[in-house]
Amino acid sequence: MMDEKIENAKQYPLLEQINSPDDLKKLSKEEIPALSGEIRSFLIEQVTEHGGHLASNLGAVELTLAIHRVFSTPTDHVIFDVGHQSYIHKLITGRRDRFDTLRQGGGLGGFPKRSESEHDCFGTGHSSTSLSAALGFAEADRIAGSDAYTVCVLGDGAYTGGMIHEALNNCRKDLHLIIVINENEMSISKNIGRFAKNLSSLRSGERYFKTKRVTASVLHHIPLIGKPMFRFLLRMKIALKSALYGSNYFENLGLTYFGPVDGNDEAAVERLLREAKKADQSCVIHLKTKKGMGYAPAEEHPDLFHGMSPCKKMKPEGTSFSDEMGLLLTEKAKELPNLCAITAAMAEGTGLHHFRAAHPDRFFDVGIAEEHAVTFAAGLSAGGCIPVVSIYSTFLQRAYDNIVHDVALQNLPVVLCVDRAGLNAADGATHHGIFDVAFLSEIPNVKIYTPVTRAGLRLSLEKALAEKSVAAIRYSNGYEDLSVKETFYGAEDPVDVGVRKNYDDPDALDAVIITHGRIVKEAMKAVELLKAQGKNVGILLLEQLKPYAETAEMILPLLPQKPCKLIFLEEEIRTGGMGMLLSDALVRRSETENKEMILMAIDESFVVQEKNESILKTAGLDAESIVAKLI
Repeated sequence: MMDEKIENAKQYPLLEQINSPDDLKKLSKEEIPALSGEIRSFLIEQVTEHGGHLASNLGAVELTLAIHRVFSTPTDHVIFDVGHQSYIHKLITGRRDRFDTLRQGGGLGGFPKRSESEHDCFGTGHSSTSLSAALGFAEADRIAGSDAYTVCVLGDGAYTGGMIHEALNNCRKDLHLIIVINENEMSISKNIGRFAKNLSSLRSGERYFKTKRVTASVLHHIPLIGKPMFRFLLRMKIALKSALYGSNYFENLGLTYFGPVDGNDEAAVERLLREAKKADQSCVIHLKTKKGMGYAPAEEHPDLFHGMSPCKKMKPEGTSFSDEMGLLLTEKAKELPNLCAITAAMAEGTGLHHFRAAHPDRFFDVGIAEEHAVTFAAGLSAGGCIPVVSIYSTFLQRAYDNIVHDVALQNLPVVLCVDRAGLNAADGATHHGIFDVAFLSEIPNVKIYTPVTRAGLRLSLEKALAEKSVAAIRYSNGYEDLSVKETFYGAEDPVDVGVRKNYDDPDALDAVIITHGRIVKEAMKAVELLKAQGKNVGILLLEQLKPYAETAEMILPLLPQKPCKLIFLEEEIRTGGMGMLLSDALVRRSETENKEMILMAIDESFVVQEKNESILKTAGLDAESIVAKLI
């Protein structure tokens, strides 16, 4: 450990001195560019080895340093949106020595986390929530009479979310609220030409701010005509700005606007932040940064360096379920001219980039606006199209009301592709897809399919597209497992979705595990462990959950007639989940009186992976936990 510290001190001499924001403030402005370079090298080294979000953080180095040189956390509040651009913030606030544990069990989270540091005032694992939270902090400080500032670092992707605009609509001018817009891809500002660009540069310089303050002070001290003259000049300035820049959305909302300026110029950003602080009112600072800054591969292909897996983690062969779904939809669109695909800013993540390339006129990326995506799909459906909405499980939570009122209540055919279903260890509790089964199960007119093989995915899509109501297909962030395919399919060419089993004689079994999704692998391990103890346990793998009455009818003939245990195993929340609803459907048939039913699911908790444990072990859903229920 000592040798490692010595080596780091040689490689990162300035970064090794930074254990708190106070240490950063002690550096001279001449040392900041060198520190920025060290941070970039450190991030590239750590993230490429251990995984994480790289491109967005490389672009946010200077703006984060400037914020911590001007403001003082935790007294001042800094909120990052999207939260994955907070790695530099973690480095500056005393977490550098634990950075090799990033996104690992018991290690640093990949997003800001209140329980992790006093400098993380608010967790932002999902996008577009920051400004509402920041506004809450600023109003709370106003009510308490505090002089603390709240800084909201808003990525331009987050700006596509509706909550940001709802919060902007409620921003008061008399708050210590500073909104930093980090524009690195989406063009927010109008293309203003060379003259206006030069003028913008002048407006961000120290001389401009000093002249502005002196002029205001002099005019306000001239008797009688001073204040009217100041108001006249202010109106002229606003008119000139409007002519050059166009109408400024933020200033129309009553917020003082600074920018746009180069967000990778730390001195310029720091200067603007200090001026915004002096303004003593709500301000917007508009920065333009380079995503992937300082690392050529990430600059050229920022999408490929957005979220990275650890270099030691081997990528399985074949296509992921996300890619497979994108390819299936692309093929289906050739025979269905009214098939449309919708994503909420996750075309690559959901595999819809394939569809976008082949059918651009029927592909819609609505930005980080999941509610809009679902209601938009409802409109497309009512208009005669066949809409497919691909959204991560945890993002779909935002559109719950839209699924209920705009789709299900009107019984409109809409297909929901629920990606990243189940526990997702690296991204933590904010990204665990453990609620979709429960909240979709309680909505009338919804059918739920749960394929675990590529063949099952294809058949589920075909059935979902043929439905006359809303259908959800949920699948994990992963690949087909050949051992699962061989166990439950064999050489069979499936023609329909349903219930798969790994046994021939039900009455030879001591127990049956009823499950769905990738957790079937843990069930298979448990069966082998139990076999060594002389117990014969079978597995029923469900490719369809809802309607539960229909699924219950399918599995009843497959159960032993004799007394036995039935374990309902799922990688989701227990309350309202598959186990609870399917066991209830079986009980209603009065044919399971001699069966002991055991529900194994996530029990009223957010799962936070423990150190040196798998996420399933932490949740009590691993093979050993299953065995313990059966012996």
